[in-house]
Amino acid sequence: MKAVVISEFGAPSVLKIEERAIPNIDDNEVLIKVKAAGINRLDVAQRKGNYPVPDGVVADILGLEVAGTIEKIGTNVTEWKVGDDVFALISGGGYAEYVNAPASICIRKPENLSYVEAASLPETVYTVWSNVFDRCRFQSGETFMVHGGTSGIGITAIQLAKLFGAQKIYTTVGSDDKKAFCESLGATAINYETDDFADHVKDVDVILDIIGGEYFGKNINALNTDGRLVYINAAKGFKVECNLLKIMTKRLTLTGSTLRSRELPFKEALTRALKEKFLPLVENGSFKPVIHATFPLYEADQAHELMESSTHIGKIMLKLD
Repeated sequence: MKAVVISEFGAPSVLKIEERAIPNIDDNEVLIKVKAAGINRLDVAQRKGNYPVPDGVVADILGLEVAGTIEKIGTNVTEWKVGDDVFALISGGGYAEYVNAPASICIRKPENLSYVEAASLPETVYTVWSNVFDRCRFQSGETFMVHGGTSGIGITAIQLAKLFGAQKIYTTVGSDDKKAFCESLGATAINYETDDFADHVKDVDVILDIIGGEYFGKNINALNTDGRLVYINAAKGFKVECNLLKIMTKRLTLTGSTLRSRELPFKEALTRALKEKFLPLVENGSFKPVIHATFPLYEADQAHELMESSTHIGKIMLKLD
């Protein structure tokens, strides 16, 4: 099979097409013929050598989310058959013509979605659901904030918060075009290039942050009593100063998580929850994937360049013939 391989750590140009063996599958896995794969910030960090892969995961082929057709099933697999169309969150290896995945975390592709749209879902939806709805227990009627509103995470979080009854939604963005887009989704957006969200945001119940750094103290100030703050990245720095008195007096919950290295039973439980509570929203058109650009597999380097430019609104995808 053809795969996009990290030839060495560095710039997008280190991504090269190579021939690799089609992965073997174990008794509880399926082999997916990949039709589309998503690009994520974690892929960029891994390409640069800043994100070691979990044990047992292919180290030089990127890709955490795919959609495609099941080509082969393991001997213990009963819920799928060859020819089924699925999408899946995987631990690596998605920038390739074939990838193996546990059968238990595959989700049937809705008929109303293309392969590209389906492949854009897993990383963002699993992350948002796990952190906003499970860890932070977001409830209808609460106020929600997510930083980076036009990222895949941001767009997913805004849509889901609205669909599940947010009273008000805030987000931060880096341009007026991005502000207008987020407002079209129902969020109040603050352009951080011209404004400070700390001057406009207060009484938030749940904040999902990917920025860290100086945003930490501002998040604490913006939170309501009994508010929850969850970190899934810290692009502006992992080390912050913390005013414990504010956390104590406001009874705040501060948490965070990573998803890629979590154990399979955790991902299986998330998959079951998403099949029950998220998939119907996709099938009835309430939740809509937002795709900024699609590249062929051999232009993965250009897809990474676009990702690093931060000019995109929505997901950047690879499409395989």
